[in-house]
Amino acid sequence: MRFHDRRQAGEHLAGWFLEWQETPRLSDVIVLGLARGGVPVAAELAQALHAPLDVVVARKIGLPGNPELGLGAIVDDDAPVYDHEALAVFDLTEDDLAPGVAHERRELHRREHRYRRGRPAPHLHGRTVILVDDGLATGATARAALRHLRRQHPHRLIMAVPVGSPDVALSLRDHADDVICLHQPGHFRALRQWYGDFDQVTDTEVERTLRDLHAVV
Repeated sequence: MRFHDRRQAGEHLAGWFLEWQETPRLSDVIVLGLARGGVPVAAELAQALHAPLDVVVARKIGLPGNPELGLGAIVDDDAPVYDHEALAVFDLTEDDLAPGVAHERRELHRREHRYRRGRPAPHLHGRTVILVDDGLATGATARAALRHLRRQHPHRLIMAVPVGSPDVALSLRDHADDVICLHQPGHFRALRQWYGDFDQVTDTEVERTLRDLHAVV
């Protein structure tokens, strides 16, 4: 299965939820897009479920000199979530990564301020929370986001993605009540290979999507 773009992937995800036998019993639902790539996917699901849409900003903590190689992630002002096996492989400590964490924290807050424009984060206690991303590669940002959301005591916490690594999807079952991953190819290597259009989502697109769906909770 290869998606044309994130919007189409979101349509497929929405279709699955609408056919899911438990969907009619989901109450007080809020859909959260993991910024930035998860927001267009989440928008389609929120529309289909007639649910409010909001955003979670997470930042990957990269290997010094190779930031695309993620060693952990942060959300809000939470402590970083690290892949300690990866730290050991590269002979790094958490202190070694502190400057990178500080940089990513500043960028995280910049994005949150831009997306929210003073609007507070949604109240999640007792609600059904569906966290959406465009896929699962390493799962670092998803784990950090799920840990952050769990502490807010939702009634139910669901991770939902169109495609992802089978191993990562399985590992996230320790962090969410349900993990919905529509396609789990055994030869999964990178998210890009499962999308025709995988251009980077911009801050402007996130802002426009949130505004157009009247993300008020």
